[in-house]
Order: sequence, then structure tokens, then C-alpha cells
Amino acid sequence: MNLHLSGHHLELTPAIRDYLTSKLDRVKRHFDDVIDINVILSLERGQRRAEASIHVRGKDLFAESQDPDMYAAIDALVDKLDRQIVKHKEKRSGGRNDGGLRHSSQE
Repeated sequence: MNLHLSGHHLELTPAIRDYLTSKLDRVKRHFDDVIDINVILSLERGQRRAEASIHVRGKDLFAESQDPDMYAAIDALVDKLDRQIVKHKEKRSGGRNDGGLRHSSQE
């Protein structure tokens, strides 16, 4: 997995880098086929903005979030990415098997 971090109008401190990489491990835990992750952290009009694009086998996923606190923006971003990854994984595996009754012919 390649991870590219960049900051616009914002310095990426080691604390933010470590926090972001630890949070993105959650995404990697759900889906091993992550090829590339690009994350841009920026400061716009008093709001902290986090956006990420993930390239997985067969699809590109994108999410963004805004919050006055950068750590909260990163948390929201990772939550959105996590939901998208799980949804993509379920589609790829053919959906869930929830153990429901199947239609069968009765004699």
C-alpha cells in the first residue's frame, strides 16, 4: 500500500502523520487489496479539510470531511472511507450471506 500525504496551507506535523497512518490501518484491516491512498489535509476559511482518494482493485473511492478540528476531520474521513470499503467489499464478494431462508419448492 502506497500512502501519499500532503498539506495545503498547513504543515504536516509528525503527530498528525502518525494519527492519520494509525487511523488508515483500520481501512487496510477491512480490505487487503488497497493499492494507493492519497490524502490532502488543508486549511480553508477557518475550516480544516481532509480528503482522500483510495485506489483499490477495480474501483477508486473518494471521501472528504470538514471540521474546525483537524483530528475530528480525520476521524470523519476515515469513517466515510471505512463504510465505502466495506460496501465495495460486500459488492465484490456477491453480497452478504445473512442466513435467511431461500425460496425452495415444496412437495
